[in-house]
Amino acid sequence: MRKFLAFVHAETSTGARSDAKALCALAKQYDCLSIVDAVTSLGGIELRVDEWGIDAIYSGSQKCLSCVPGLSPLSFSAAAVEKLKARKTPVQSWFLDQTLVMAYWGNGSGAKRSYHHTAPVNALYALHESLRLLAEEGLEAAWARHAAMHLELRDGLEKLGIEFVVPAEARLPQLNAVFIPAGVDDAAVRSQLLQDYNLEIGAGLGALAGKAWRIGLMGYAARRENIALLLQALGNVLAKK
Repeated sequence: MRKFLAFVHAETSTGARSDAKALCALAKQYDCLSIVDAVTSLGGIELRVDEWGIDAIYSGSQKCLSCVPGLSPLSFSAAAVEKLKARKTPVQSWFLDQTLVMAYWGNGSGAKRSYHHTAPVNALYALHESLRLLAEEGLEAAWARHAAMHLELRDGLEKLGIEFVVPAEARLPQLNAVFIPAGVDDAAVRSQLLQDYNLEIGAGLGALAGKAWRIGLMGYAARRENIALLLQALGNVLAKK
């Protein structure tokens, strides 16, 4: 019996974007609940939770929201909440027990509020401020800024002879995975960028280890001056190799 369709919206290991709208529609077609990992997509690319009918979705505070790490915004549809409430056996672990979290948060149902954890108040204030700044910019304006900065970075990287891992139609603007030029020492370049320019880019993971770099353009960091610094620094380092 099919129950869930789970996927990652913005895959940071490869820099690839999933078609969340189509996948959620597919889940509905087969009477499945959709579970979406939006850790790197929230605030960076188009994401419409209610319009696309996403049932369960979670993100992270430290990526495109440019907030301190440690918080995970999440949302459940009415169908997902009913699924949680209909459990026939109790959750075996205290960790990630959403029935306890919902009771802790309170849902206006009159159910007794249960203690679950001590709220990270300072981090919540930080998240509030990051969301205030995002609202001030405008959500769609933030999506457009990430897209524009990605294109600027793309143009500069292509002038350096660097190619992208992911086809243009499926690329993430906030996580740019590019192939390392032939004959270039992966670790040496990243080390020199960090030592000489205080810039850190990610190494490739899994099958892309030693073959790709991952360049983040997330949240506040997705700015023209950061791109200019990276392109100049990377050009200088590669010229010496």
